[in-house]
Amino acid sequence: MKVILLERIGKHGHIGDEVSVKDGFARNFLLPQQKALRATEANRKKFERDRADIEKRNQERREAAAGIASGLNGKSVIIIRQAGETGQLYGSVSSRDVADALISDGYTVSRSQVDLANPIKTVGVHTVPLNLHAEVAVTITVNVARSEDEATRQAKGEDLTAINYGEEAEEAFRTGQQEAAAEVEVEADSE
Repeated sequence: MKVILLERIGKHGHIGDEVSVKDGFARNFLLPQQKALRATEANRKKFERDRADIEKRNQERREAAAGIASGLNGKSVIIIRQAGETGQLYGSVSSRDVADALISDGYTVSRSQVDLANPIKTVGVHTVPLNLHAEVAVTITVNVARSEDEATRQAKGEDLTAINYGEEAEEAFRTGQQEAAAEVEVEADSE
């Protein structure tokens, strides 16, 4: 289906471009969201008549997104979730969770603006891109941890997914091995 774009759409084109897209994409996304018009003669005339208003609206949206982006670029968000010893989450962190965390920090971000290809399923520090406008994109850091203390340790660069027994556990392990070796020697002597 041929459509006239009313705003920049990813790989398809810019405002005013007349492009061919799949029928389902046009019917289910572009037309209902008012991001495009069907490419008819009447719509071409309407677009040319309203082009200045459409470009002005797009400019205002871009500036609003740029204002939000200036505060968000490089921002770090902490999300607390339950996880196993290996760092595997019992659930996952989705784009909705990231958007909710940003909203609770006072930013206006919708779930559709969080560009999370797959849900986050492990504890750690993850980089998540946000597409605030077709021409404005930023990245934030999502720190997924089991507790606030763990989140601060992860932010400092500590890897909490590796099993760390500590010195006391290593000493107990070595002592246990020595005791087991002594028992084997005692058994061998008694035979």
